[in-house]
Amino acid sequence: MMSLFCQLLSNKHGVRKMKNITAKAWAEYFPPRVVDNNELSSVMDTSDEWIIAHTGIKSRYIAIGENTSEMATKVGQQLLKKAGLSADQIDMIIVSTISPDALTPATAAIVQANLQATNAFAFDISAACAGFIFALSTAEKFIRNGSYQNVMVISAENNSKMQDFQDRTSTVFFADGAAGMILSQTTNEQEEIFVAEKLCTSGNGQVIHSGRIAPLTKISTSNYPHIDAFYQNGREVFNFVTQTVITHMTDFLQEQEIRPEQLDLVVTHQANLRLIEKIAQALSLPLSRFGINVTDHGNTSSVGIPSVLAEQLDQQDQVGLTLLSGFGAGLAYGSLLLDFSGCDLK
Repeated sequence: MMSLFCQLLSNKHGVRKMKNITAKAWAEYFPPRVVDNNELSSVMDTSDEWIIAHTGIKSRYIAIGENTSEMATKVGQQLLKKAGLSADQIDMIIVSTISPDALTPATAAIVQANLQATNAFAFDISAACAGFIFALSTAEKFIRNGSYQNVMVISAENNSKMQDFQDRTSTVFFADGAAGMILSQTTNEQEEIFVAEKLCTSGNGQVIHSGRIAPLTKISTSNYPHIDAFYQNGREVFNFVTQTVITHMTDFLQEQEIRPEQLDLVVTHQANLRLIEKIAQALSLPLSRFGINVTDHGNTSSVGIPSVLAEQLDQQDQVGLTLLSGFGAGLAYGSLLLDFSGCDLK
């Protein structure tokens, strides 16, 4: 399918054709420590039965002594190897995260140094669980005008370090990991993967928030920065997804004159299995059409979509029209239509 992005771009030098973009490589990484529901129930008031009934999650990966940039770096190393590129061939690195190593420097800058990608500039994007959607869209714009050849997009989250382990309503969901993709220019129009996009924000800082830092109330030597743990209002999140997000997805497909049954693959934010089931029902699609890893990976925030996508691209001989939809704090949400039928998945 020819990309809707492929059009003419005017600039001061005249009119030139925008570049085609393909997926060069994809990869994921999860820390070795697996925590199942029974272990969680030994440290908080919950149970395996309660967690499965409400979330569908059976286990999750938790980073012990490993920060966000370290997980992102491991994905970056995999991406370079799979793409057959050297680090100095990367022009830009984008890391989507809401659990960075620090407020500054950007986690992407640490990854750039770790990879020795000396020719790349790097920055972070914070769009919560829609982060990979926003980051991939941003990378597409940089490559499209011809100025950049290879862009590394990584989602990396150390959600566990931001949790209040006395709050079972949030902590039982979340997990850690990293995943990403290298996008590259291509001269072959058949390799183009981007079809269409729609990004949205419904500004609301109350439903989901993490790492809030209060302003000073006075000038004092006792002042020292403190941040809040992750918080979400589960009922409001459910309403947001089942009303706003599902409407967004169905409207987006209608705008592109795509029927849900034309989709080869749907990958949504891996919030929990129950929400994915609701989305499948709304689109009148079997759950088998959805990529899912939340049951044994947990909710990895922005990592969920690229990790599932990497797994699907590795496991299948052919992946065609694919809908990616992310949603999270902000409230940020958005969808991408991609077509991998021109990519070599072997």
